[in-house]
Amino acid sequence: MIDHEYLEGRAQWVRQKVVEMAVRVNSGHISTAFSQAELIVALYHGRMLNYDSKRPQWDGRDRFILSKGQGGIGLYPVLADVGYFPLSELDLFAQRGSILGVHAEWNVPGIEVITGSLGHGLPMATGMAEAARLDGKQHFIFCLLGDAELYEGSNWEAATVACHQKYGHLICIVDRNGQGTIGKTDDIRAPADGPRLNPLDEKFKAFGFEVRSIDGHSFSEIFSCLKNFRERPLVGKPLIIIAHTKKGKGASLMEDQRLWHYRVPKGKDFEAVLGDLRAKSGSSERDVKGAGSSKGGY
Repeated sequence: MIDHEYLEGRAQWVRQKVVEMAVRVNSGHISTAFSQAELIVALYHGRMLNYDSKRPQWDGRDRFILSKGQGGIGLYPVLADVGYFPLSELDLFAQRGSILGVHAEWNVPGIEVITGSLGHGLPMATGMAEAARLDGKQHFIFCLLGDAELYEGSNWEAATVACHQKYGHLICIVDRNGQGTIGKTDDIRAPADGPRLNPLDEKFKAFGFEVRSIDGHSFSEIFSCLKNFRERPLVGKPLIIIAHTKKGKGASLMEDQRLWHYRVPKGKDFEAVLGDLRAKSGSSERDVKGAGSSKGGY
């Protein structure tokens, strides 16, 4: 039985660590890390993925691609928490000699590929799906995409191939927070907004995906959406989940607000953000036990 209260606590802990890491070096994409927190925690702490943190290159692992590479700061705490590398490494984020850069890179244990340039994650995940099929492997490939990243045509080229080849073992998740760097994707109010992505679900259906839509901050909906996903036929429609989220989720100062994409809170702003997170943290300080090796999936 998945303890949703516990997972909610871990998501809040991740947000706290993200703020601490970013403020220490005045660098990092905080708001994009906040929008993806529940999704990442569900995959790792919720044990959806097959992985062994003590053997990052274990052949039977599921592959997870963080296509929105700027969200690396939000993935690092989770990887450290489940045992890929020491928690102390988080204190060195974006500093000389650290393995943790602003964008996720393949030299970090638990990171499959570098995704610093947007629009490459889905093409690489599609290639991994083909490689798995050719090698007769049974693992799944997960790819977390940013929604504004879908302005890149390389995603749609990959979508064409994925559906034509019927990669049923490819599962994509769109972090549908409705924002890009400084503009909004569909709420057109300023010159920096748009172009519109909607109707996003119909676009993916037209390519041949099975499409599901959820609240990306609800563990109940995340787990319900992915229930029995391992029973999916390996040859069939790839799955895409449109996870509706809010950029900056959990901090009232930055939630769904412009200009926080690469802005780090200072002074009173920092105290306000940290205060919001601590007020909602609940069970966030509970230790993770036995999370480092997750085999069998959800």
